[in-house]
Amino acid sequence: IPEIQKLTNEAFTYSKDFYLKYTPKFFNQTGVLRIPKDEEDTKKFYEYEEFHTNMYNWYDKETLNELGIDNSFNSIYFPEAGDVDAKGVCEYLLNDIEFMILNIETIRHDNDLWSVGEYRSKNVVLATGYEQNILDIRYMGIRGTWGTRGDFKTNLNLPISMHKDLSVGANIGGVIKLGATHEKSVASIEPCKDEQADSLEKKASFLVDTIDFKLLKTYCGMRSGSKDYTPLVGKVIDVEYMFTNYPNITRGAKPELKHRPHLFVCNGLGGRGFVFGPYVGHMLANHIVNNSEIDSRVNPDRLFLKWCRKLKI
Repeated sequence: IPEIQKLTNEAFTYSKDFYLKYTPKFFNQTGVLRIPKDEEDTKKFYEYEEFHTNMYNWYDKETLNELGIDNSFNSIYFPEAGDVDAKGVCEYLLNDIEFMILNIETIRHDNDLWSVGEYRSKNVVLATGYEQNILDIRYMGIRGTWGTRGDFKTNLNLPISMHKDLSVGANIGGVIKLGATHEKSVASIEPCKDEQADSLEKKASFLVDTIDFKLLKTYCGMRSGSKDYTPLVGKVIDVEYMFTNYPNITRGAKPELKHRPHLFVCNGLGGRGFVFGPYVGHMLANHIVNNSEIDSRVNPDRLFLKWCRKLKI
């Protein structure tokens, strides 16, 4: 089983249980239908079937048509999946937690403590999304992918969510979410564009009846991903120290890695943020509090030496 698929399955099981236990009010378990893009993609669905460890069912053309979905390819329905209300979950998890909103450009470490603005702390977790200008963590290869989502008012009776070449959410409270897009050409934050959301409505019209769709609101933002599409969770390497003391790492040397003290990262969740988030968050908390091992599949150390050799090239 491919490691990324195995990791995703594990994260889905953990996170699904997390939302059902702690934030059931903000988790709409509509199920998610995965639809092949074309005939070639259908073959891949069958090839990957053996790797599905969560509950699923095959839906044929007739079943899809009964649901009001225009598609001729056999598709896979995951009944345990669903839609997470991002704003609701985040606001709920912040209850009774003190937090400050600060503009931080640099952090420094002295006397065994990190200075972050006017605050000092033993441990710091970098969860800065696609931005990485506080410390040198270029080796992680963090990159942003811009996306636009549109929320549409509609009377369409759509009880399940689906994903083909775009995501179409179930009708929840008279609203269906479409998107988000993947626009790698957008390098920096820009205003949301309603025309981008309108383009999603046109694509959705090939799957469901969108005749009464009315755009309510457009959302946009930058997803943060890694080079290998796997999260980045764990300690942060002291890059300056490694280059100063082991210059041969650009020529293939493999010295023991030195990390910045009590500095951690949680990033690169990509488009599966609400699948990976609770799972890797729990993993990192256990590492910080109980000194448990970080899963090698998400440990950013995996990228450092390869990045160093590319610098030499």
